[in-house]
Amino acid sequence: MSAVRPARPLRFAALGDSLTEGVGDPVPGGWRGWAALLAGDGPGCEFRNFAVSGALTRDVAAEQAPRAREFAPDLASVVVGVNDTLRRSFDIHRIAARLDTVYGDLAEQGAVLLTACLPDPGAMLALPGPLARPLARRQRAVNAVVHALSARYGAAHLHLAERAWVADRTLWSADRLHPGERGHRLIAVRCHTLLAERGVAPGGPPSAEPDRPPPGTSASLLWLATAGTAWLARRSTDLLPELLGLAGAELRHAARGTGAHLDLRAAEALSAALAAVACAPHDRAPEPPGAARLARMGG
Repeated sequence: MSAVRPARPLRFAALGDSLTEGVGDPVPGGWRGWAALLAGDGPGCEFRNFAVSGALTRDVAAEQAPRAREFAPDLASVVVGVNDTLRRSFDIHRIAARLDTVYGDLAEQGAVLLTACLPDPGAMLALPGPLARPLARRQRAVNAVVHALSARYGAAHLHLAERAWVADRTLWSADRLHPGERGHRLIAVRCHTLLAERGVAPGGPPSAEPDRPPPGTSASLLWLATAGTAWLARRSTDLLPELLGLAGAELRHAARGTGAHLDLRAAEALSAALAAVACAPHDRAPEPPGAARLARMGG
């Protein structure tokens, strides 16, 4: 399916968190990132990046989406959800409802949507099983919601959770959570391919070749000693107690041989969230009884 290009420059709005803000791809004065690379610097695209590092789905819905709608984009990328998996407030039903509203409002304005599923942070950080499994379960649920809503609103959808993408360390920055320049360029190239099929690619394809070499061991150690320590400190007051509690539940269920029960509860919460957004208009999706309680159980 192709879209009719406007006579004016194509308006591209990018919504999301640090991935879309460009963290991992430094340039003089700040970050660049895949969305800016995709937009290019030619006259054919008017680009606005509303993404903010650390943003949750609630931040995108409450703060970024209204600004993006005012911009009236022809193309809108919405890539968010990993930070939600790292919070005690994780609730797959609310995440689904927020994304449904954001996608629906932008689509109703006529924007072509660009979305992506993402790898779970536990895999990226190589956490031990009891810590990694709850995060993986949550990210799988977020990805399932993004898949379903992308299909509902006809979004161009990029798969970024593949094992090969996660395993290729040349694509990642020193923090092991954000792509480096090579990774950001690969995302931009893949997005351009998807959008070109619809006739809404902003300009020519970006270059896949980085301007700088990937970070070495010294850069990784420097990040761990500076920004990494600050990152862990910020997360410890919120994520660490929750993650330790989830890990404790994993170990208890493993000892009892009832580990599948956690997967079942997560599946029930996900099913309830998907049913709600499938059966209701995006601006008034009801919350089924008990959904919030189930959704917070590691879904």
